[in-house]
Amino acid sequence: MAAEDFDCAIIGGGPAGLTAAIYLARFRRRTVLIDAGQSRASLIPRSHNHPGYPDGIRGNDLLARMRDQLQNFGAVTIAEKATGIVPMPDERFRIAAGRDVTASHVILATGIRDRLPPIEGALDHVREGLIRQCPVCDAYELTDKPVAVIGTAACAAGEALFLRHYTPHVTMLTLGDDLDLSDRVMDKLAKAEVRILQEPVASWDFRHEEVRVGLSTGQDLRFAAVYSGLSNDPQNALAAGLGLDLADDGRIQTDAHQQTSMPGVFAAGDVVTGLNQIAVAMSQGEIAATHVHNLLRLREDRCVPDSL
Repeated sequence: MAAEDFDCAIIGGGPAGLTAAIYLARFRRRTVLIDAGQSRASLIPRSHNHPGYPDGIRGNDLLARMRDQLQNFGAVTIAEKATGIVPMPDERFRIAAGRDVTASHVILATGIRDRLPPIEGALDHVREGLIRQCPVCDAYELTDKPVAVIGTAACAAGEALFLRHYTPHVTMLTLGDDLDLSDRVMDKLAKAEVRILQEPVASWDFRHEEVRVGLSTGQDLRFAAVYSGLSNDPQNALAAGLGLDLADDGRIQTDAHQQTSMPGVFAAGDVVTGLNQIAVAMSQGEIAATHVHNLLRLREDRCVPDSL
């Protein structure tokens, strides 16, 4: 059976991918969105810093609104995981996602996965807002409240120092592991009066608006929330399979048009090096989709310039 053919295949249905799909569908391009339904945004209990929502919006509600918007414009959606992309001799790409599709352009919006602490039901507690992933997103709501950061390395120290701007009550929990920090960073933590506790945790008790932590020494602690300062993993398997240029952190490198190192392949959202924010992901999706449309117009001889 011949593969379905599109102008652009977008892989990943988070804010970046959905925005790109909406734009391309409104550009009247044959568009397919391939989405396994695992957007990191779906874990957000309520975002208070996304512009236009003064009372905040739940991550799943935002995604549902965007999916409803996309349905108005006739894009095809495949609810599967994309497992492979193969460049073809005719400068198109074959994408395997339950069934094969082909496209002249691809936008990778595959996101990242946060490393979760070794706590039973951790994802449920993320959805409750008791385990948090992004102080840029929600530190404001913890102003003057006691918070903890789990971790031993620079990522955790960075989050602790960031949070110190909002509250004087910041604790790093190493869960019994040794710290992996330079003397310079340790001095900064000391200057900021960040408390560091290296004892193992004997118990976790997640309650409404409170996390109770019992240390192996018998000490009991209470926090308004606990941050996972364990870094994250870019979902870059498809990018690596294509041989795209990756940054040191594993995320995809792009130019100002979100173009990757391979012609015809773009990337947007958290899988791209930069600030992990919904509005940033959306803007990158807009930029990528608009450039894809303009490249197609160039092929159709419907652009004033002869190159972009």
